[in-house]
Amino acid sequence: MKTDADIKRDVEAELRFRPDIDERDIAVKVNGSVVTLTGFTRTFLDKQRAEEAVKHVSGVAGVANDIEVRRGDGEATIDPEITRAAVHAIRAEVPTASDEIKVLVHRGYVTLEGKVEWYYLRELAESAVRRLRGVTGVTNSIAVTPSAKPREIKLLIEEAFRRSAQVDANRITVEAQGGEVTLRGRVPTWTERDEAQHTAWSAPGVTRVNNEITVGSI
Repeated sequence: MKTDADIKRDVEAELRFRPDIDERDIAVKVNGSVVTLTGFTRTFLDKQRAEEAVKHVSGVAGVANDIEVRRGDGEATIDPEITRAAVHAIRAEVPTASDEIKVLVHRGYVTLEGKVEWYYLRELAESAVRRLRGVTGVTNSIAVTPSAKPREIKLLIEEAFRRSAQVDANRITVEAQGGEVTLRGRVPTWTERDEAQHTAWSAPGVTRVNNEITVGSI
């Protein structure tokens, strides 16, 4: 079993290895296999990339991402500019649902509101905004409108797990209540846990996923 010192070493090595991450201003602490990231990045997307990199390191049980997004001198983008850029990006990325999505910006922090029929449209809208210059954070409050019965949702997710090469369906149980899905079980890696959650969100009618899957040795 990895010690906290082993995990810290591997996390720092992973951050240095990733060409899309500037790790020089990121500090890593590990306590009880839980990793805490502090320091700062230039963009919100960089902050998210650092978190995703940490999740892929074996032995990590949890991640607290306390990285601050700091814009450099001369890079300040005023809220109206960010708002216009966000609206344009969403129209380009999700043209079929853009009229149902509203963008609010305060000091670089973006809040998305509205409703869509599929979760992937909600994710596309957030992804389009996250990479914009000047964005310091994103809250995605877009609602997903249910379009399937709970039993249908449960069966669709279970069938998707069985088809998947990245998820062992025998390790995960699925419960559905309305559009709310709960996943339980134990898997060996964060990658499999994330893939299970992504698969569940892909089912029509899902409005919430409670991912209670734990990560550890099987």
